[in-house]
Amino acid sequence: MRPPILFPAFTDIKAIKGCGPRLAEQIGRLAGPHAVDLWWHLPSGLVDRRYQPRLADAVPGRIASLHLRIGQHQRPRSPRQPYRIMAHDETGEIALVFFNARPDWLARTLPEGEERIVSGRLETFQDRLQMTHPDLIVTVEDWPAQEKVQPVYPLTAGLSPKVLGRIVAGALALAPDLPEWQDRAFHERQHWPSWLQALQAAHRPAEEADLSPLSPARARLAYDELLAGQLALALMRGRTVRRAATPLQGDGRLVAKALAALPFSPTPAQSACLAEIAADLASGKRMHRLLQGDVGSGKTLVAALSALTAVEAGHQAAIMAPTEILARQHAAVLQPLADAAGIRLAVVTGRDSDKAKAALGAALEAGEIDLIVGTHALIQSRMRFRSLGLAVIDEQHRFGVHQRILLGERERAGDGPAHLLVMTATPIPRTLTLALYGDMEVSRLEGKPPGRQPGITSMAPVDRLDDVIDRLRRRLDEGAKAYWICPLVADEDETAEQAAAEGRARMLSAVLGADRVALLHGRLKPAEKDAAMARFADPDGAALLVATTVVEVGVDVPAASLMVVEEAERFGLAQLHQLRGRIGRGTAQGRCLLLYTPPLSDVARARLETLCETDDGFVIAERDLALRGAGEVLGTRQAGLPQTRLADLAVHGELLAAARDDARLIMTTDPELTGPRSAALKVLLYLFERDAAARLFRSG
Repeated sequence: MRPPILFPAFTDIKAIKGCGPRLAEQIGRLAGPHAVDLWWHLPSGLVDRRYQPRLADAVPGRIASLHLRIGQHQRPRSPRQPYRIMAHDETGEIALVFFNARPDWLARTLPEGEERIVSGRLETFQDRLQMTHPDLIVTVEDWPAQEKVQPVYPLTAGLSPKVLGRIVAGALALAPDLPEWQDRAFHERQHWPSWLQALQAAHRPAEEADLSPLSPARARLAYDELLAGQLALALMRGRTVRRAATPLQGDGRLVAKALAALPFSPTPAQSACLAEIAADLASGKRMHRLLQGDVGSGKTLVAALSALTAVEAGHQAAIMAPTEILARQHAAVLQPLADAAGIRLAVVTGRDSDKAKAALGAALEAGEIDLIVGTHALIQSRMRFRSLGLAVIDEQHRFGVHQRILLGERERAGDGPAHLLVMTATPIPRTLTLALYGDMEVSRLEGKPPGRQPGITSMAPVDRLDDVIDRLRRRLDEGAKAYWICPLVADEDETAEQAAAEGRARMLSAVLGADRVALLHGRLKPAEKDAAMARFADPDGAALLVATTVVEVGVDVPAASLMVVEEAERFGLAQLHQLRGRIGRGTAQGRCLLLYTPPLSDVARARLETLCETDDGFVIAERDLALRGAGEVLGTRQAGLPQTRLADLAVHGELLAAARDDARLIMTTDPELTGPRSAALKVLLYLFERDAAARLFRSG
């Protein structure tokens, strides 16, 4: 039950005075439907009206509040001309300029011969001081009561600053004085205000410094949000760790057979991760581990050998991937290992017929399949396991919450909960790892398998396109294989991406020969995708694959050593790093060219230069977080990224670490939340709606 003290927080905004249904719908789309959503909708700027110069001293470009006597009204001769009102003080004159204004309103608001306080931005026109559309006009008598510093809120179309400010003020009036949930010593060291004081101060900035995410009020609120998130994760982790699971103690015979079939030995990093996973599987407590590795670091082998350990112990294993291409790629890589170990491998995707899925489900339930690889088809009701021991989710942040909940139900099939291994090929900054996976143990798989050379990345303007194609033709003539990645568009419209890829494929086919070019994009039919990939993977097939970002994850053609990315400035750092991870997977050195359209913004140039300087995905992830913030570091359309309203993980990394430490201390000293802070901490969880989030974290 939500604590009664928080009932005002979840008041529908329609109940705020002056907020009718239409206005509530607009504000709801912008911030949310409840008063608490407006509490978190903080100002992005301020209007400071405290500068009150005489006209002789007024500085153009500044917002000024002027004490003026209104003079002559100069009506326009045509609708295209502005309406001008001359005004003056004892030191000079100024023109007040209005476009498309109603003369009757101007006559009432600025009557000739009377005094007014007029506030707005000063400018000059033909060496004369003027103010266009003053945003505040009040009588001299009303000026003392006027708010001199006004917050500026993010807006949406059709919503005026004045109206939104009034509704936010109404929401703030509902805010109660909540009990202090922060650790007293930590709170005193930070010199932070109380929660209510912080909320009020954040909405009433007096100086530009008050808008900083590190200002006392905003830092306090950010920490509260982070503490709520970390405490929810810690509570969930406490439940997960306490849950018993079938110990999976393998005898090593299947793993040994698979390793003997490999032309190389696992890297030290792979061996270390395998040891951590094996210890978890044998512990008798449910494993809940994240395996984080850079592109090409060998996560699939770790997952495969871990799956064999589960099979050695008499159980089944499942690997779920977000796309059909990646699922089938995994199956192709795993099949030789499965054959060497003598286990039964199956693959299921959305394209399989209902009859085929039913047959696979029956085989799973009968224990006739040891390891299954699939897409979301794995979580359909017909897929019932005899004894699922290990569930692996690859690129889990690409799955929606609903799919992860369903996977959680599959995990509980058989005799007890399955152990869970989550994998991601997207290097994640340490601070964001805490936010995303604070309830998991984390293994980092660094380095690359033996024989892989460091890649070379360079950048060039798009006006060198003809030279690029000539150089590409020469390399293809020498036997190389290459990717040509077509650009994203501003609104990320898949149809537009398809058109860009098809157009570029036609052009390159005309120049290089149609038999040398294959095309791959997301709107092709599954059989067409398979045919394109087969042509490209065939040593005697297509030498160039023109593609969209559908190849970003999982596509593995070791012979491919070249990549051209068009309009690279439109892509995120992490996404570009993932894309270039498709090349250099064999013995040849990978070379990636980033084509850009000048001029580049400072941020875009910094992104591209970072890729040219390093191929360390973890270094790139940290820089990406600093450049773009947490909302984008995992690329676009990430379903699993936690939404923070007050905290900026690129700025508040130290606060996140402190929140994690505090949450762990709470769980160590008061795991059931029954101690002195417990009532306040429960208010905190409900305030940030982490009661619901904690239930969802069960599914990874």
